Amino acid sequence: LGNCIGGGRTGKALQSLHVSGCDFAMVELKERPGPRGERAPFSLLEFLLQFRWAVIVPVVLPLSKVWDHWHRFKCWVYTRSTGERALAQHAERVRRVCERLAARDPETDGQICSARATYWSASMRSLEYKKGKRYPVDLSDFKHVLVIDEEKMIVKVEPMVNMGQLTSALLPHKLCTKVVPEYDDLTVGGLIAGYGIEGSSHKYGLFADIVTSLDVVLSDGTLVTATKTNEYKDLFYAIQWSQGTLAMLVSIDIEIRRVEDYVKLEYIPFRGDLQAMGKAWADVVCPKDAPWPEFQEGIVYSSTSAVFMRADYANAEEAKAKGPINRLGAWYKPWFYKYAEGVLETDKTHIEYVPTKEYFHRHTQALYWECALLVPFGNHPLFRYTLGWLMPPRISFLKLTTFGKAMWEYYQDRHNAQDVLVPMRHTGDCLEASHDLFDIYPLWLNSHCIYKTDIGAMIDCEPGFDKKSPMEQGDTPEAQMYTDVGIWGVPAPILRQEMFDTVQSQHELEQFLIKHHGYQALYAVTEMSETDFWTMFDPTLYRKARSKYKADGNFMEIYYKVHRRKPAAIKATKTA
Repeated sequence: LGNCIGGGRTGKALQSLHVSGCDFAMVELKERPGPRGERAPFSLLEFLLQFRWAVIVPVVLPLSKVWDHWHRFKCWVYTRSTGERALAQHAERVRRVCERLAARDPETDGQICSARATYWSASMRSLEYKKGKRYPVDLSDFKHVLVIDEEKMIVKVEPMVNMGQLTSALLPHKLCTKVVPEYDDLTVGGLIAGYGIEGSSHKYGLFADIVTSLDVVLSDGTLVTATKTNEYKDLFYAIQWSQGTLAMLVSIDIEIRRVEDYVKLEYIPFRGDLQAMGKAWADVVCPKDAPWPEFQEGIVYSSTSAVFMRADYANAEEAKAKGPINRLGAWYKPWFYKYAEGVLETDKTHIEYVPTKEYFHRHTQALYWECALLVPFGNHPLFRYTLGWLMPPRISFLKLTTFGKAMWEYYQDRHNAQDVLVPMRHTGDCLEASHDLFDIYPLWLNSHCIYKTDIGAMIDCEPGFDKKSPMEQGDTPEAQMYTDVGIWGVPAPILRQEMFDTVQSQHELEQFLIKHHGYQALYAVTEMSETDFWTMFDPTLYRKARSKYKADGNFMEIYYKVHRRKPAAIKATKTA
């Protein structure tokens, strides 16, 4: 990869890029105009949200650190027991869940849900569905790594095991799952029934694609094992993206692989417009004239600048001999996204070696870049060296700082947290849509393949994608390459204290996704109508599984669990 010739941060730049054989002409760039609005009136809720740090720093951060140490201790205890003893204890926990569900009276008891308090969820969705007549099932003890099988290269875990705990259990054996989502608190169950992506997903798919077996308890208390090939194959695929609306996960078998102690990480600066950015991104992820990297990631800092990253495993000897070694996970280090942005200042490709675990969890310290909104001075050296060891705040505790329903709804209206998935050829189009609708930066780029199933799963490849000649870049006969664009933050008009209709913008983004055969990650707020929802997602397998496995009437239907239809969204739909 050649380097881009930058023009600084003046709003203009000269673009000249050679990426894997593709040349982009030298052009003068200007920042793309974004949405504007009239001056917004003073809002007390807005004022209070701007000063949440006054509660976060003295209260939330210490509480988060105490909880973190307690959780690490419990995880250490859990890892002391593996093998036959752990499986016997697991069997007893499963028995209690089966008995709990078998004792439920479908005529008088509410619909089934987990007993976990709503604020423990990492999702930014409102979890109002748990407030009515429900039949809670306690899964809080399902936090054990049960078996690490180095012969079959499988790890068996319970659904509440999170990624920080899983990597801590596997890396001492120089093992890890093929896909390792970066945020520590994401649970295995949530990544399967919800959405799980990581830098290696362009090679191995989503987190659910590295699962080989699921133990689930049906609504009547029956325990079944679902795999890709057995009689419960339909349930195995239907559970993915189902948001826990079909059955209750109790254990999961996941593929693992050998890893090295370090990751060789390459930072590639890019300056160009959003369409050129999309094309260059495809060449970083799926180069036509070189092997694909093990990991890939992009951070878009403006409509004309980005840093692409690719990485491969490296042994300790290579890291120490070639260097430099950067311990990204040290609490006093700059937040990763800000550190990566520094590459734009030099406009030169930079290579370094990072300890593997610290690479996996490089975004935890700043919650990607959300902490810039929560603790605006958090990346300042004075804060990092004095209080950086307290970071990051737990999302669960942060939710408690939005006092009352009014503030929580106001926060949801002004803050965007979306992962949107589009075929890789539409990456540039999606970046333009995000800019025109929200003007939020940074944006996150991460590509992943969607495997063809042809069984009516909620997400699948575009019809006929594998019949094209030649095929689109990154596509294979078995899978289609998609790009995840992470849109997390506050729209620029709101930051400028301008009027802004987030519901309308969200509606337009959802229509863009439907038009381009894209998908919306369902941990986020959706304003889609039920018709639009089932236009975006294929209901075929999901509805068959709900009927066959007696989830209808016993588990909430997925649309009613995840949607948030406000009057403004209904009006936008009617207008469209």
